[in-house]
Amino acid sequence: MIVGAGLAGLMMGLLLDRINVPYSIYERAEEVKPLGSAMSLSVNILTLFDQLGLLDEVMKLSKPMSALDLYSPDMTKIGTIGVKDYKSIAGYPGIIFARPEFYDLLRSKIPADKVHMRKKILSIEQNHLGVMIRCSDNTTYHGDILVGADGAYSGVRQALYKTLEKKNQLPKADGEALQAGYLAMVGVSTPQDPDKYPELKDETAHFRQIVGEQRISWYAATISENRICWRLTIQLDSGDAKAQMFRNSEWGPESNASMIQEFYHLPCPFGGTMGDLIDATPQDRISLVYYEQKLFETWFDGRTCLIGDACHKMLPQGGQGAINAMQDAVILANCLYEMGEPTVENIRTAFQTYYDHRFPWAKKHVETSDMLMKLMSGQTFSERLMRNIMFNYLPSWVASRHFIKAAAYRPQASFLPQVPPRGTGEVLPQMPSKRYAAEQARAKQDKAATASSESATAV
Repeated sequence: MIVGAGLAGLMMGLLLDRINVPYSIYERAEEVKPLGSAMSLSVNILTLFDQLGLLDEVMKLSKPMSALDLYSPDMTKIGTIGVKDYKSIAGYPGIIFARPEFYDLLRSKIPADKVHMRKKILSIEQNHLGVMIRCSDNTTYHGDILVGADGAYSGVRQALYKTLEKKNQLPKADGEALQAGYLAMVGVSTPQDPDKYPELKDETAHFRQIVGEQRISWYAATISENRICWRLTIQLDSGDAKAQMFRNSEWGPESNASMIQEFYHLPCPFGGTMGDLIDATPQDRISLVYYEQKLFETWFDGRTCLIGDACHKMLPQGGQGAINAMQDAVILANCLYEMGEPTVENIRTAFQTYYDHRFPWAKKHVETSDMLMKLMSGQTFSERLMRNIMFNYLPSWVASRHFIKAAAYRPQASFLPQVPPRGTGEVLPQMPSKRYAAEQARAKQDKAATASSESATAV
């Protein structure tokens, strides 16, 4: 059972389909709203889409993006973050697209009868026989394994932690709230006139962010079909974060007016004002979100396991949240493929292997996302100082080396034919699969036996 029909849950279902594991997805919303702004992917997950045969479809939604440009409010360029010749090194370009369309692509790969909407999780029960979820509509469902892919305020995590807390088995840090750092408004415009925004004519996407004053920043990015993604960001101080009124990530369109007013007359990086882009975006496609972060220590217990934002909430700069969520799914799928019978012992071994592999990477990317967010949007004295040092005194090869090193981690499904390394950069070895190797050997033997039999028959 998978709880949550977001990117992590959909990727988990897509992978389970490939190993013929029966599953169902339970989503609390009545419908998943097509909200969000720009989303980027890198070689760290594009290799998996290549392996799944979905790379061409992803690329059709996208534009390649090689760099991110940073400006002051008067459009003086502060600097650029990117790697020259990234594609030749990584083998894949960095790409950017509208998040709603990417979500729709993944959703289209999941059979409709596998997804059950309006299923808010109230509690879970598990023992040596199985695991049960109880939903707010009084329905219950049973399975061998429960995967919580239901976001930063995961109902599965809360139910799991409640049980562990009663048994005095929950680390203190896991009971603490997420750290809210930024408030943002995001959207995607309708198709715009390339004569008004000439950058739309380029095959490569342009991503430009402006660091303003008084804790505000904003960006605009050109994507496919002559559209522009945008985001308005306010950095919260500790008092703002403690006084936050909303615990969920989505506000409604009626809550947007005051923030729109604050940014409306500010310059758009491509000309005109941000108000022009806001007016060019359907109101029901504009959303307000809190950007929060937290790395949880406890990812599993019994027959229940967490993936994605449910166990590591990252700030959005660099797109690592979505990438890591899908990486969780592929590593967990690999471990389940190797597991054998779903006994409590086998499940624990699979979960522990998944955790041991993924926790260090998630920790690293929580820290990296935090650093990039401070670099691109931070307004404190130390963050401005870091930005000044980064763009004026640090050699460009230092930052490039970081991105090239990060490109080496490209997890693939162990139960599918491997995609050979692309590019000139280093590639870390894949998780080996004894089961897949044995199945391939048997298939080779069966093929040879069939060929021998057919040859004998012909003689």
